[in-house]
Amino acid sequence: MGRVGIVTGCAFALLTACAGTATQVESINHPAIAQGPSSGVVLTPNMPGPDLIYRETGIATWAGKEMQGRKTASGEVFDMHGLSAAHRTLPLNETIRVTNLENFRSIKVKITDRGPFAKNRVLELSYGAAKELGFVDQGSALVKIETIEPLRGAARYTVQAATYAEEENAKLLQERLSKKFELVYIVPLETNIARFYTVRVGSYASEDRAEQVAGKLILDGLEPIVLRKD
Repeated sequence: MGRVGIVTGCAFALLTACAGTATQVESINHPAIAQGPSSGVVLTPNMPGPDLIYRETGIATWAGKEMQGRKTASGEVFDMHGLSAAHRTLPLNETIRVTNLENFRSIKVKITDRGPFAKNRVLELSYGAAKELGFVDQGSALVKIETIEPLRGAARYTVQAATYAEEENAKLLQERLSKKFELVYIVPLETNIARFYTVRVGSYASEDRAEQVAGKLILDGLEPIVLRKD
């Protein structure tokens, strides 16, 4: 489900979008923390432990026929008429509540895939979920994401540097980045429109460290995004 990099035509339209986002991670024992947009993650002061509620606001879009029948990162086959979503860093199989802030419809969906790969989108929903939320025709909506259960456990992160329609271009970038980073690898992305090649960097124990690497890639003229490794 996604985008980044150098792709063109219909596929580019499917894989790109733009909007601002705000992210909060909150202690379940301290629900009233700073309100308003944030450029990153806000941690509640004096949090008692690792049990965290995740909240995020930003633009969601939806996927349909271009992904129908494809295996997702969770191993499930994508059903465009079901209620599922792709998110970059939330755990796979996590259930979240999504609220359309333009009409205040709300549903629960399961995270089954990684994405969206456009930096300024926060969620990519199935067609069925977008239909329930009432934004199929307009294509995107401002939404609020909330985890139902507190987040637990450690995770590892990688940085997606770019996506290409041609494997040779991906290999050229891999070769260039390998001079600066220890681990650079290519992951194919299959859609019903075309096959793409994503170039990813590293495996990091914290999202902060992955964001630091992403900052270095921006200086190289790329548009990186941080993904949870599964």
